[in-house]
Amino acid sequence: MWRRTAANNGVREDTVSQRNNGLGVRWRTEQGWRAAFLKPILNRPNLSVAERAHAEGILFDGARAAGVAYVREGTRVEARARGEVLLAGGAIGSPQLMEISGLGRPEALAAIGVPVRRALPGVGENLQDHLQLRTIFRIEGARTLNVDSQSYAKRALMGLDYALRRRGPLTMAPSQLGMFAKSSLEYAAANVEFHVQPLSLERFGEPLHDFPAITVSICNLRPTSVGSTHATSADLRVAPAIKPNYLSTYEDRRVAVDSIRLARRLAAAPALSKYRPTELKPGAELHSEEDLVKAAGDIGTTIFHPVGTAKMGRAEDPLAVVDTRLRVIGVPGLRVVDASVMPRIVSGNTASPTMMIAERAAEMILADAKAS
Repeated sequence: MWRRTAANNGVREDTVSQRNNGLGVRWRTEQGWRAAFLKPILNRPNLSVAERAHAEGILFDGARAAGVAYVREGTRVEARARGEVLLAGGAIGSPQLMEISGLGRPEALAAIGVPVRRALPGVGENLQDHLQLRTIFRIEGARTLNVDSQSYAKRALMGLDYALRRRGPLTMAPSQLGMFAKSSLEYAAANVEFHVQPLSLERFGEPLHDFPAITVSICNLRPTSVGSTHATSADLRVAPAIKPNYLSTYEDRRVAVDSIRLARRLAAAPALSKYRPTELKPGAELHSEEDLVKAAGDIGTTIFHPVGTAKMGRAEDPLAVVDTRLRVIGVPGLRVVDASVMPRIVSGNTASPTMMIAERAAEMILADAKAS
C-alpha cells in the first residue's frame, strides 16, 4: 500500500467563494471539500487526518522528498511518505514552506539563513491577483443592508428569519449581482468583472455606513502586474513578505481608470435615476487620469485570488517550479496541488479552477502510482 502525505497550512485559495449545501447554510470552499471528499473516506485504514497541525518543513531522504514535519499541540511529529508529498498550502503557503525547506531562489534562502537544497528561482515569484476597485454610491428611495444593520431589532429579525425559515439577508451570497464587461472598446472580449452589493463600508472589518448605499466593485480579469511572496524567516509561523505590485504596469493603470469611468456610466443610467446615486468613492470631483490612478490605489483591495507562485512550465523555463504533472522540477517525490501552479491567472474566480487542478492531480497521482 503506497501512502501520500499532504501539507496544508490553512491558506485558502478563495475565501470569498462559497456554495449552498441545500440547508440554507453557506459553505466555504474547504467546508464543501471536507463534506464532499474527506468525510466519505474518513474510515479508510490508510488515511490519518491531523487537525490543528502546523507544518514546519519538508523532510528529505537525499534529494527525494520523504515527508513533512509538523507541530500539533506543542509536539513535533514527522509524517513519512512511502509515495509522495503533496503541498496544498495555496499561492502563499506552498512557496513559503518550500523556501524554509531549502527549495527556491538562492538569494531568498540566504536572506532567511536556509541552505540551498535545490535552486528553484521561480518559487515565490510570478504572483498574480485580481485587484478589485470598490466604488461606492449613496442612494435614495430604497433600503440597503446598511440601514437594516443599524437596528438591533432588525438584526434580531434577520437572525430569526434565518433560524426558522432559512430566508433573508443572512442567506445571501457576498454579491447579489455580477457581470462581465469591456473596460474600453480596445478589447475584443470582456476584460473586467463587476460585483455589486447592497451595502457599503469604509474598509473590510469596519461597520456598515449608516445611510443607504451600494458598492460597485470592478476587477481587472487579466492583470499584467506581477509580484512576489517570500519567507521572511526560517520559522513558518512568521508571516511572509507579500508584494503584489498592483497597478505597476501602464496597462493595468489604464484599465483601472476606464473601470472607474464605466462604473460612473452605469450609475448614471436612466434606470437608476429614481435612486439618485451620489458617488462617495473614489469621489465625483476626481476626473483626470492621474487622479483616478491614485484613487484606484486608494480604493483597491484584494479579491483573494493569488496564483502563480510555483508556476507550471517546461524545464527550460528558468521560473518554472513544477512540470505538467505538477511534480516539482528536480525534487523527486514532491508535487504542488493548488493555485500556485497556474502560469497565468484565470479570467474569473479562482476557486473552481483550483478544484479542477486538484481533480486532475488526483488522476495523475493514481496513474503514476500504478505505473511505478
